Amino acid sequence: MSHRDDRERLRETFDEAAELYDRARPCYPRELFDDLAELAGIGRGCRVLEVGTGTGQATLPLAERGCEIVSIEKGAHLAAVAQRKLAAFPNVRIVVAAFEDWPLPEERFDVVLSATAFHWIDPAVRVTKAADALGPGGALAIIETHHVAGGTEQFFIDVQACYERWDPATRPGFRLPAPADVEADSEELDASGRFDRVVFRRYEWESTYTTASYLDLLLTYSGHRALEREAREGLLSCIADLIDSRYGGRLTKPYLTQLLVARIRRPAG
Repeated sequence: MSHRDDRERLRETFDEAAELYDRARPCYPRELFDDLAELAGIGRGCRVLEVGTGTGQATLPLAERGCEIVSIEKGAHLAAVAQRKLAAFPNVRIVVAAFEDWPLPEERFDVVLSATAFHWIDPAVRVTKAADALGPGGALAIIETHHVAGGTEQFFIDVQACYERWDPATRPGFRLPAPADVEADSEELDASGRFDRVVFRRYEWESTYTTASYLDLLLTYSGHRALEREAREGLLSCIADLIDSRYGGRLTKPYLTQLLVARIRRPAG
């Protein structure tokens, strides 16, 4: 299977669990949207093209700030959840389509935003098409979420034994990186020649889970959903036993969210 085929296979797993995704995935830090207002100019009347709506975790805060949003989502079930959530906002239009295939409208956008979805878009298309969608002075904003060390730290060390047993893709001895070790990377945008200097903002935060809610979260991750049924059930059972027996049925998971914002480069001369 090619890398592209594997990416598409994993990308499609999210639509299988749209309601669970909406319930289990945490929201983005509120201060991120304040920084988007500062760095990208989001606010009332701002025309936003969102790439990868999911169930609208990022769309809703943008809509509440008065943005005019066209939101592209490939998964019909994910889009339906987002449509329901955003029904009260006539300033939002959700389109069921793959961004790679969707024809750009003639009117350009002030901001192209992608929240934890840009890496799923075909790398041969994503930066160039995002740049083509922007008007003069427009900004590309990419939100990335990283799994990092911290929180109930020993759990994330102990749980590797479950993954090494049940998931053949697990690297032996894998450890999560410290937040400070996750580098800000703008190589893809820099190499395109379409954008000015990238500005980064970082947000470290935590969420606490019961055994059941943590398993729900895991079932929204493509790698877990793509496992064969026996392996997936064995992995989840192993993780549940670990949380219940050693951690009192509760754990805290840390996250690092990173925001990248870059303005479209103005033509020379």
